[in-house]
Order: sequence, then C-alpha cells, then structure tokens
Amino acid sequence: MSDHVEVIGTGTASASPDVVVLDVRVAVDARDVASALAALATRLDATVAAAADHGVAEHDRRTTGMGVSPRWDREGQSVTGYTAHQALRLRVRERARVSDVIAALAGAAGDALAVDNVSLEVADPSPLLVRARAAAFADASTRARQYADLAGRSLGPVLALSEVGPDSGPAPMPKMRFAAMDAGGGVPVEGGESSVSAGVVARFALGPA
Repeated sequence: MSDHVEVIGTGTASASPDVVVLDVRVAVDARDVASALAALATRLDATVAAAADHGVAEHDRRTTGMGVSPRWDREGQSVTGYTAHQALRLRVRERARVSDVIAALAGAAGDALAVDNVSLEVADPSPLLVRARAAAFADASTRARQYADLAGRSLGPVLALSEVGPDSGPAPMPKMRFAAMDAGGGVPVEGGESSVSAGVVARFALGPA
C-alpha cells in the first residue's frame, strides 16, 4: 500500500485593476516624406504634452512603433503622398482620469489620433500571487485529506512541494461607452476584475488510520 498521496491544488485571487493602458496612434498625411515627418513631430509634441499635463508620467509613456508609408492612387500606379505614424503606449494610473486623458489627446492630435486598444492591469500583482498560492496550498491540503479519509488513513506531513507556474487569468476587457463623448462627456471605463492563478503539486505522507 502506498505511503503517500500526491495531489494538485489550485488557487485564484482577484482585484480591481488600477492601471489603464492606452495604445494610441498619431498618423498624418503629406505630399512628401519630410513634410509628413515634420507634421507628425508637431502633432506628437502636442499629444505627449497633453498626456503629461493630465498626469501621465514620463516613465509611463513609451513609443511602440513608428513608420512612413506611401499612399497610392486608385489604380495603384502612382504615389500621391506619404503617411507618417507613431504609436504610443500610455499607462494611466488613476482610472478616474482616463476620460480626461483621452479627451486631451483628441484635442491635441485632432483627427490624427486613433485609439487602437484599451486594456487594464494591476500595477503590483505580487500580493495577488501570495493570496493565490495560499489558496492553492489550502486546496491541495483539502484534497489530500479527503483521499486519506477515503483510503482509511491519516494524513501526515508534507513530503514534497513544487509549484506549477502561475497563470495569470485573462485581462479584463474594458467596457467603454463612446456615446458619452458625443454628448460632450468623457469616455467611462468600467474595470471589472483581474485574476491571478497559482498551482501546487503536494505530496503528503499517509499514516495509519
């Protein structure tokens, strides 16, 4: 008869995300490359300044892409101009200010602005992972105790313990009501919850009944 029982425990911890990540893009058209880049620089300066004025710190602003591409006529035979673009990732650490930040960006960049994606995250997931690990170990202990009871044995101490790689749950999809902007208001973002999961493989000794 086996002298141990090995089980897998899982645990999850959740919290409301406290950081909103905005992936935005500024794109401008011009007749030649130099003019497109110059116009882009002007719009970008205004966009970055607007973000800074609304509390987005320098370390929360990052360029994620940049390029210049030709624009063709309908037949695809002749170049009619060029489009220059740059993508930025902005982390807004006060969720209540997201509406104001987006409105400020739109005011600075005008129709050159595109919001490619909005996501939410927890600034420091470490406390969540601690809670998830505790829940995983408690789950493993409960499972092991049940199997020991079913086998007519007593549950002994832990003989071995290993962690299954923590698996962050899916990022919450923000709900954005763009109709509010048409009415002259902001763009509310509803955060939902963000979850972190942990798993543990635990081996317990089995004693006599």
